[in-house]
Amino acid sequence: MGYLIVTTIMWSLSFSLIGVYLAGQVDAYVSVWVRIALAALVFLPFLRLKAVTKKEAFQLMGIGGIQLGLMYIFYYQSFLLLTVPEVLIFTVFTPIYVTLIYDALKKQFNPWYLVTALVAVAGAVVIRYDSITEDYLIGFLVVQCSNLCFAFGQVGYKYFKESRQEMRQRDIFGWFYIGAFVVVSIAWAIWGKAEMLSDPLQLGILLWLGVGASGLGYFLWNRGASQVDPGYLAIMNNALIPAGLIVNVTIWNRDEDLLRLTIGGAIILFALFLHSKVKKRSA
Repeated sequence: MGYLIVTTIMWSLSFSLIGVYLAGQVDAYVSVWVRIALAALVFLPFLRLKAVTKKEAFQLMGIGGIQLGLMYIFYYQSFLLLTVPEVLIFTVFTPIYVTLIYDALKKQFNPWYLVTALVAVAGAVVIRYDSITEDYLIGFLVVQCSNLCFAFGQVGYKYFKESRQEMRQRDIFGWFYIGAFVVVSIAWAIWGKAEMLSDPLQLGILLWLGVGASGLGYFLWNRGASQVDPGYLAIMNNALIPAGLIVNVTIWNRDEDLLRLTIGGAIILFALFLHSKVKKRSA
């Protein structure tokens, strides 16, 4: 659980940094490519080729290609269509995707995980249920594509790791970034622009997003995801929303409704408490 909390704090900065300093100013495919290339460079030195079979390596590449590669392609495009708060509120469905995908992989259905995830969704909806722009529909669909990729990737890695507890994540996680790098390289070649980055602030932000938020962040998030049950994992996905809004409100958007933010955050915390009680009773 601690890994998920630390990563949530790290990622809470990313929403506003992308929305304020990169979206519409730096080509989205360039931003994504640089970010994933830096993340891959961090973990390639730790990669142990003999730690996995060829099949397992391709599975990890597929997980990374979906969770990080495809997700970022949709994610960055959403900032061209929506405001930062809108992007945040449209991620409320990710917990439901997490629970349903995990149950589908396990060929089971646990209604309590879905219930606690829905409580967390309710908390996120309370935070921002209005102030949505008229042209939000396309942006909404783009964010849902991003959410599905993120949910599928983290659940896929959890499912992969559950049967391979002996594998050290540090030895195999480079394959995750290689898969993501292949996907975004293809996307950049097809749709991106050849663009030189010279602004020191933008370069610094991309350095943080690549090495910190993407490199260390996804390593810690997936490690945490492999250690908690899908109920906690689903709820922690929505903890990103109040965390991201707090940063956005404090620094860039001070007129946000703090009362709704507080109530919604409290509901998400209640979902964590409810899940812990349900889990103990089930045990």
